[in-house]
Amino acid sequence: MFTKKNVLAAAIMLFNDEILEEDEMFCVFSELNRKNPPFPYWNYDCIEKQMDDMSSAEIKSEFRFGLSELPLLAEALQIPQYFVCSNGTVASGMEGLLMLLKRFAYPCRLSDMIPRFGRSVPEISLILAEVTDHIYRTNGHLLQDLNQPWLEPQQLESFARAIHQRGAALSNCWGFVDGTVRPICRPGEHQRIMYNGHKRVHGIKFQSVVAPNGLIANLYGPVGKIS
Repeated sequence: MFTKKNVLAAAIMLFNDEILEEDEMFCVFSELNRKNPPFPYWNYDCIEKQMDDMSSAEIKSEFRFGLSELPLLAEALQIPQYFVCSNGTVASGMEGLLMLLKRFAYPCRLSDMIPRFGRSVPEISLILAEVTDHIYRTNGHLLQDLNQPWLEPQQLESFARAIHQRGAALSNCWGFVDGTVRPICRPGEHQRIMYNGHKRVHGIKFQSVVAPNGLIANLYGPVGKIS
């Protein structure tokens, strides 16, 4: 049975017998002590080449935006031509944006993104951090203040008219209240506070008001169980 201990013992024996060179022994030792498993990212093309072979449906499914919508999104988010990470890693603006969309479209690990982007896990992590920081720096004010132009009284009246015209009984309803429970790991202390008897999980709860344009007008939470 090949275990790390057996492989290391065999390598030391070969090194003592002068069958393994010093640099070869160093490579064996480095591989045995690698924290992250090796992913063959070099076997995959970059995202720009892969996009040429992807259908519109595939692009929409993976990134939640169509091919024609991506340039508009990049312009709206003020995505630069290139992202340069702290260690010198360079990614095009569109590659960085696609990484962010892929990461947020559906929960996935960084290693799951290797076949699509042809980059190592550390590179993907650095690029994602750079893109996220850029978007927050340029658009973070939209998250800090909910008094947005689309929530002005005239706009709320148009929301209410649209909802009423679709058959709603009320003529002054402009948003919809919804709540969601996000499961969490069972805490070591105060478990009862975080336990949700309805969903039968430990979790935190949010309540939001969603407008007809799909945007969240108000978000309350997170909270635990309300007695």
